[in-house]
Amino acid sequence: ETWWAVLLLALLPVVQAFYVPGVAPQDFHEGAQVEIKAVKLTSSRTQLPYEYYSLPFCKPESVLYKAENLGEVLRGDRIVNTLYGVKMNEDKKCELMCGKKKLNLEESKLMAERIQEEYYVHLIADNLPVATRLEFYPNRETGVDEEQKKVADKDVQFEHGYRLGFVDNSKFYLHNHLSFILYFHREKVEEGETHNYRVVRFEVVPQSVKVEDLKAAETDKTCTLPEASGSAQLEIDPTKDNEILFTYSVTWKESEVKWASRWDTYLTMSDVQIHWFSIVNSVVVVFFLSGILSMIIIRTLRKDIANYNREDDIEDTMEESGWKNVHGDVFRPPQYPMILSSLLGSGIQLFCMILIVICEFGFCPLCSTNPFNLHKFSFLVI
Repeated sequence: ETWWAVLLLALLPVVQAFYVPGVAPQDFHEGAQVEIKAVKLTSSRTQLPYEYYSLPFCKPESVLYKAENLGEVLRGDRIVNTLYGVKMNEDKKCELMCGKKKLNLEESKLMAERIQEEYYVHLIADNLPVATRLEFYPNRETGVDEEQKKVADKDVQFEHGYRLGFVDNSKFYLHNHLSFILYFHREKVEEGETHNYRVVRFEVVPQSVKVEDLKAAETDKTCTLPEASGSAQLEIDPTKDNEILFTYSVTWKESEVKWASRWDTYLTMSDVQIHWFSIVNSVVVVFFLSGILSMIIIRTLRKDIANYNREDDIEDTMEESGWKNVHGDVFRPPQYPMILSSLLGSGIQLFCMILIVICEFGFCPLCSTNPFNLHKFSFLVI
């Protein structure tokens, strides 16, 4: 048995553990780096996800891919670092990600194509996905004055990620400026100790601003945002080369929402990106394969039964062959029954747990990033 212990000790350096969200909160001190990572690009029209750097965004010198938890591995997310420099409780008015990027004709066509296909960009901060705030006024009537419009009930909803751009009058416009709004909760500490901050919400307001209107200074990587009324939008012309400039701003706000309740906003989101095409495609493939397998089994059984029922050769019919010989091996005891029963029981338990987790991630898009559902179902099966 000593060689088992030696083998386990040898495998310890290659063992990797997954972070289960919702178990270990991450505390930040004031001024600490809050890393903004990119997840992927998705569209409800094409159902085809792409990694973040498939488009010509500002790319760091060393691109590092890292999965945060098991759900992201099962969904195939390609989480990668970005050039967004965000520090806890430090606002930024306008800052450059990199210098001016010149898109060639091929990159311009690709960017315009992704905008036309309504792709969304997904980012995360402290494993919290970014969301775009949408405000609706269902009770607003036409013809009312501005004061009554402000008093009207406002319906606030959120959607995952932010739009890469939009199309207006057959022209393509890119969202090149992102206004990050991050909410933090100040943890209570004893006197004399420094406060700890925890990220509880991550919002973004995308804007399309023309490069000339940003007034960028590449020496200190700062820029100036124009007023909303006089700003021009950044157009992407797929028939020629384009110059773009990626900028961002950061605003921190204190929130009374505790870290344990930070996912409540995301759970109330109405996910409009239902992958009906993927669902129907999966169902059709399952039925098609089931039909082929059933036809093969039925043809095999009919062939065997026809051979057994032939009366041409009595001696051949007396000797059983094929699948009928299985009855001779059914009641034969295995060589190590206790090891077989232990492995079989553990295997069924693991299979059921994996099946429940995969079904949960497949039918509930929010459950893959929900900090409670993953370990809740796993521990339930265990």
